[in-house]
Amino acid sequence: MSVLYGHLFPAYREYAELTDEARIDWLRRDRWISLPQAEAALRHLDDLVIYPPRGRMPCLLLFGSTGMGKTEIVNRFFKLHGPEFDTATGLSKMPVVLVQMPPEPSEEEFYTELLTALNCVELGRLSVRTMRAEARQLLAEVEIKVLVLDEIDKMLAGTPRQQRVFLNTIRFLTNDLKIPIVCAGTEDARMAVLTDPNLADRFGAFELTAWHNDHALRQLLASFSGLLPLRRLSQLDTAEARQRVLALTQGVTGRIFRLIEAAAVAAIRDGREMLNAESFDDDDLTLPLVSMYASASKRKTVGRRAP
Repeated sequence: MSVLYGHLFPAYREYAELTDEARIDWLRRDRWISLPQAEAALRHLDDLVIYPPRGRMPCLLLFGSTGMGKTEIVNRFFKLHGPEFDTATGLSKMPVVLVQMPPEPSEEEFYTELLTALNCVELGRLSVRTMRAEARQLLAEVEIKVLVLDEIDKMLAGTPRQQRVFLNTIRFLTNDLKIPIVCAGTEDARMAVLTDPNLADRFGAFELTAWHNDHALRQLLASFSGLLPLRRLSQLDTAEARQRVLALTQGVTGRIFRLIEAAAVAAIRDGREMLNAESFDDDDLTLPLVSMYASASKRKTVGRRAP
């Protein structure tokens, strides 16, 4: 039966045969989709894993607007270099340790999150000094290669003193363990790191930029036609579709994916089974909040121009 869905990539044709409910569930699940910027970022991260120890280790700041996929990239990086159990020693190795920044960037909260990422659950009421020593010991034992700090811009919620202490903590860890540190965050994070010239000098920067109406966006939308479990050929490879998607998402990756997901779900439920530029004008479509604002603004503009 899958031969009927020749417009889909072979690996995805079986999903078009599922029930409506199963296809909608499939659409809503997390999955990694290879994108040019994301793959380039992963190559930079992979290079840090094999970097030999030296006095001043290189670090990397992965930054971009909210929704550009920073967290997805570092999660993918962590998955590709996940914990490995050494049967000979009976110990686990963690080449990459991923830490979520705490809401309050205090040293105590940071080491709590770091120790939790290292599977240390019985923290009790340890002093900061004890947690620091425990973290150093565990990081050495698991033979860490790269420490990743996600949502680094949360440090800006702290006082100037807390921010200085946190940046000093980063410098201490990279010096002490001789490992690269990756920080992921928004443009604010870049400015925060720049406040410490000695630390900033170690950081390379990789910016995730918004999509534009170019060949890359055309390829992305065309790929959706072969990925989505819709039973008819979509018509997203048009100038009108690209313009509509950009108008509703401002080229932000996360918004584009949520918009396509919502439109695909609607196409399954109403029986259209395909997407085109008009699919994004459906009043019943559940749009991302920013897209709803853009859509409402467009309707107001059209209304003012009407005779």
